Amino acid sequence: MRHPVFLALLLGGTISLSACGQMGRTDVSRAVSNAAEAEADSIRQIMLTVAEPREAVPYFQRQIEMEPEDIDNHRGLARSLVRGGRQSEAVLAWRKTVDHPGSGPADRVELADALIRTSDWAAAKVVLDSIPPTHETFERYRLEAMVADSNRDWPKADSFYETAVGLTTKPAGVLNNWGYSKLTRGDNQAAERLFTEAITYDSGMFTAKNNLVLARAGRRVYALPLIKMSQEERAQLLHTAALAAVKQGDVDVGRNLLDDAINTHPRHFEAAVRALEALNG
Repeated sequence: MRHPVFLALLLGGTISLSACGQMGRTDVSRAVSNAAEAEADSIRQIMLTVAEPREAVPYFQRQIEMEPEDIDNHRGLARSLVRGGRQSEAVLAWRKTVDHPGSGPADRVELADALIRTSDWAAAKVVLDSIPPTHETFERYRLEAMVADSNRDWPKADSFYETAVGLTTKPAGVLNNWGYSKLTRGDNQAAERLFTEAITYDSGMFTAKNNLVLARAGRRVYALPLIKMSQEERAQLLHTAALAAVKQGDVDVGRNLLDDAINTHPRHFEAAVRALEALNG
């Protein structure tokens, strides 16, 4: 992988250093070392954001072979494995990172996240319980809320969700999760409020829109909410409301909603067509 920008920067730095005759050898060595570290950090960031996981994983594996004491390489490998969907391997990589002398509470949070991705809720709770209470971050409390949810510990879940929301400027995702938690408990009105709030922070979050329709349908309110939606989204949400109506025994309502979904969709809506045919059949 070529990095012409970084190479140019290094060459420019070398020319500047050679021109400064008053700098000592130590100063020159330190400047070159700092430039090399800056380039390494830049490449690391590229691998963690722009590069495909299939490229990033072998890159960090090579870096660990060359510099096993550098914890950033271990973190990079673990994060790349998560990005690549290789969750079981990511758990092992995060455990090695946590065992590193330079690890901190944030690494334990990421280990807990990897464990949750493998549905190992019990192990995730053990890891989260080992984190000092002074480490108060959005990510930590988001995971704490999810673990409490999995244990049906509703008071703790609500407390953790509320704390997490207060620690971020982009709470749409955690509000949606909190709303879904309320929905599974049968508290549809609270769920509606949370889904609506999530949409105010992220008007493009279709999952929250779909969940909002489900929460309203639970109260047999099948009319779509007054929220921003595209024509295709409207058709999909009508389909969701229709299925919920049929499931609750409101078959005629469901049939009409499916018909509306088919007529609303800008293209052929195969799923709605099949559902309507099944009802009419």
